[in-house]
Amino acid sequence: MKKLIILVFFISFFFGCKDESKAPLPEIKEDVNEISTIIKDSIIEESEEIIKMEVTKTMKQLKEELTKKGFKTFDYVDKKTQDTVLMQQYFMAFLKKGPIRGQNEEESAELQKLHMEHLTKMYEMGYADISGPFGDDGEMRGVTIYNVPTLKMADSLANSDPMVIAGRLLIEIHPWWAAKGFPLR
Repeated sequence: MKKLIILVFFISFFFGCKDESKAPLPEIKEDVNEISTIIKDSIIEESEEIIKMEVTKTMKQLKEELTKKGFKTFDYVDKKTQDTVLMQQYFMAFLKKGPIRGQNEEESAELQKLHMEHLTKMYEMGYADISGPFGDDGEMRGVTIYNVPTLKMADSLANSDPMVIAGRLLIEIHPWWAAKGFPLR
């Protein structure tokens, strides 16, 4: 950061000492504004990195926090990286075709709207992490992964979906383990 400021100062000084008739005042003002923007952006990026470092929890702290909330976890040491990997139990809800599928087009559209509102609410409340339909037209229609401590809670949330209440979908839930902090690839 200091090097950038010093470099900007010397460049400004060097160009400022040249023949002033070559660069009218407004162009110099624009260059200074651009340099100021670069410096501000650099400061903001460094500040964000510092904040991220301060917020990062250790695996031990995260495990203790999850355990207090009732989540099942276990950890292991990755032989290749020697990092501790924390595994958490989630609940995968499979959405299957239900017995009542005779709704007309308007009713189906309304149920789909309510279904999407339900899933949005689950994400906003932190209960669901990922959801989506399958790409074929089979009996299995989609999946939602619930980030809750118990099967009972996942079952209750999944069965409160308007599509399930209407009988258009059925729910089948299974416990599922995944490593914390690992992104989809």
